[in-house]
Amino acid sequence: MEHDLSPSTLAGLRRPRPYPAVSVLTPTHRREPLNSQDAVRLRNAVAEAKKRLETDPAVTRERRADVTRELDRALAEVDLSHSEDGLVIFAAPGEHQVWSLARSVPERVVLSDTFLTRNLVSAHTAERPFWVLSVSADRVALWSGGVDRVVEERAGGFPLDRPQPNFDPERQEQVGDQPSNFRDEDTRRFLREADTAMTKLLRDHPRPLYVTGDPAALSLMCDAGNVAKDAVQVPHGGLAHGTPDAVWQAVRPVLEAEARKDTEDVARALESARGRKEFAAGVDELWQNAREGRVRLLAVEENYRITVRDNGEHLIVAEDGDLDAREDIVDEIVEQCLQTGAEVRFVPDGALGDADGMAAVLRY
Repeated sequence: MEHDLSPSTLAGLRRPRPYPAVSVLTPTHRREPLNSQDAVRLRNAVAEAKKRLETDPAVTRERRADVTRELDRALAEVDLSHSEDGLVIFAAPGEHQVWSLARSVPERVVLSDTFLTRNLVSAHTAERPFWVLSVSADRVALWSGGVDRVVEERAGGFPLDRPQPNFDPERQEQVGDQPSNFRDEDTRRFLREADTAMTKLLRDHPRPLYVTGDPAALSLMCDAGNVAKDAVQVPHGGLAHGTPDAVWQAVRPVLEAEARKDTEDVARALESARGRKEFAAGVDELWQNAREGRVRLLAVEENYRITVRDNGEHLIVAEDGDLDAREDIVDEIVEQCLQTGAEVRFVPDGALGDADGMAAVLRY
């Protein structure tokens, strides 16, 4: 299942497809007993997609058979034992993808000439993905991080390994000290290779970067290039050979401190915007400003959801299942704001006070 929504991946998902490009969305659950019905719900959603293909007069028999095969292949790839909060299947002639999301999605089947990406974009933004690069003299490991975990990433040539250098015991006896791995030219060359590899990875998959290592490793990594200089440095050795949990425990305090500061910065920006009459809140007002490209900063509480319907002039609160109900209007607004160059920040529930879950600083 897919997780990494890089800019190039998103651009590929958004390109037009031969009709029909099918998007199947279904909420999933991480724990029992809520996850007991996930498999049934998923099968029903895929069955609904096949029914829509069967009854759509614009879909030829050959095209229907092609997309149905892709749906079956996608379904076979789903591993609900590692469920998160949402699942998205994309299927089109000759292709399919399965995405696991750390954010809930509405239950939906859409046939169009493009895939429905707004829920992926919102989930990716809320996840706040980051990289951790763990540096030592003989190994540089890469970790992919999210809201509550890190996992080792095998991409971009990582992990990088090299044999432990054998120091000359006669030299050690003559000099009278213990030679350091980080004064060894081979180590310097090794870390320059790591810097080059990470620079390329960040260009293709940009995320905030944290670099861990003991002080000598961090110092030499800074000398090797620009990656460590521009990253948040976490002085903690031993993680290049460590476990995901050890890495998570090392970076977690830094992440939490940054999150607190980020929330405080958002609150100050919104308060200042109120004084300048550049503040907006309420789903209808935010949706209108988002479509006009007027949002400079959008703040969203992490679990804020609201269902609305369009009465022709405004969005009004609706019940799930109402005719023309839009259950993921929050994700629509997030994606629209990102498309117009706005900054989107997710903050803890309740952080926005009377703004009712979502607020914005306007450009003018």
